Amino acid sequence: MKKQIALVLSGGGARGLAHIGIIEELEARGYHIHAIAGTSMGALVGGSYAAGKLPELKQWFLDLDMLELLQLVDFTFSPHGFIKADKVFNILKGIIPDTDISALRIPYTATAYDLALDEEVVYRKGSLFDAIRASVAIPSVLTPVKTGESVMVDGGVVNNLPLSNIKRKKNDMLVAVHVNARVPVLQLPEDPAPKIDLPALQKVDAYLNKLFKVKDKKENKELSYFEFIEMNFDAMRDRMVLMALQQHPADVLIEVSRYTCGTFDFYKTKDLVETGRMAAKQKLDTLNL
Repeated sequence: MKKQIALVLSGGGARGLAHIGIIEELEARGYHIHAIAGTSMGALVGGSYAAGKLPELKQWFLDLDMLELLQLVDFTFSPHGFIKADKVFNILKGIIPDTDISALRIPYTATAYDLALDEEVVYRKGSLFDAIRASVAIPSVLTPVKTGESVMVDGGVVNNLPLSNIKRKKNDMLVAVHVNARVPVLQLPEDPAPKIDLPALQKVDAYLNKLFKVKDKKENKELSYFEFIEMNFDAMRDRMVLMALQQHPADVLIEVSRYTCGTFDFYKTKDLVETGRMAAKQKLDTLNL
């Protein structure tokens, strides 16, 4: 019989694309993922896997060129975030059919945080799309999801590695994937994709930096707006992940370095998928699994 796996996927922006390679490696070794829980990008990748559409999601990211990526960045003047992400999610609706979470082929949860009610929200039923959109709403970057009195933002605010939200089976193996780990960057056999700058994001970043500058004394440099946001998230996520692992120890912890790429480096999809695959191979080989 195939070993049953309960899989937990963390958030981490573009680094979350490494989850795809990890899932592919687990399946290649004959493991059966019977349940999945994710936060932010982990919720997107996990949700598409639960819906049976992970290959299509992967191909879309691989085919996405710079011009298309720029055209998908829909800026807004909202004080709660400057990217609406409506264009991206309208396309994703054609890739991942919206369905009720309770009707998915395997149990799935997405984690978000309700700012208005100050509580973690775990989506176990209802619209898959609404759950993913809420879970990826990075505060101050992507606009939140407002429903009635609720204001939903990225689940990484409270539970970036949602081990507490996975549905377990007797004698299964709990596998957690942390893509913000303070571990060395894995070197791929091939040269990494060349860095391609996003002019639109650079302009926004430059504008915000005029209004908002922070000095990183350790690195002796000024942090950009995006770097500052990520630095704040990193501090919170580190402590939350440590506590989550203490309360719900994983049988297997696969880690991807937070220094692998930036939060918005989605043009590095091929390398990120392969980084995830390599991280999974190294961990599983070490444990003889």
